[in-house]
Amino acid sequence: VQLVESGGGLVQPGGSLRLSCAVSGFTFGSYVMKFYTMSWYRQAPGTERELVAHITGAGDSTHYLDSVKGRFTISRDNAKNTVSLQMNSLKPEDTAVYYCYARANWGSDYWGQGTQVTVSS
Repeated sequence: VQLVESGGGLVQPGGSLRLSCAVSGFTFGSYVMKFYTMSWYRQAPGTERELVAHITGAGDSTHYLDSVKGRFTISRDNAKNTVSLQMNSLKPEDTAVYYCYARANWGSDYWGQGTQVTVSS
């Protein structure tokens, strides 16, 4: 299973970015996507990786880091094997490498390579 993130870049404070994660390599195709909880983590220099948001397999429950609540929205499209993170009202402290993470109900997990988000004027 491979996870490929895209959508990172440089944005001014108050701006928006939309990150996408494309998932591929399922043996049984998109049918199994619903068995994966999908998450976005981030890691800034000198800090530990932290969970930003996650969404259940069916997309019926989400969880957010307190500092991003009301600004970030996680969503998924199981038919397209994608998960997205819409980030609005970005702040300099949101600057980090953002990683997509997939965890199956049976415990297998996978990481993407990360995409850089820089919020600066």
